Amino acid sequence: MDRTPVDSSALRSVGYDAAQRVLELEFVRGGLYAYLAVPRRVHRELMAAESHGRYFLREIRDRYEVRRLG
Repeated sequence: MDRTPVDSSALRSVGYDAAQRVLELEFVRGGLYAYLAVPRRVHRELMAAESHGRYFLREIRDRYEVRRLG
C-alpha cells in the first residue's frame, strides 16, 4: 500500500485502502500498523486534522482491530 508522509510528531506516514477499509499508520518511534474496518471518513478526517497524533488518539486508537505489520 502506498503511504503519504505527514508532518506529525507521532506519525511518519498514512495509507488507506478504500476497497479493503484498511488504514496503515507508520509511527515516528517505529512500527507499522494496519487498522481494520476503518471508514473512509476517518481517513479523510485524519489527513485533514490539525494534529494527526491527537486525532489518532481520540478517534482511532482502541477503536479498531489492529495488526502490527512491522
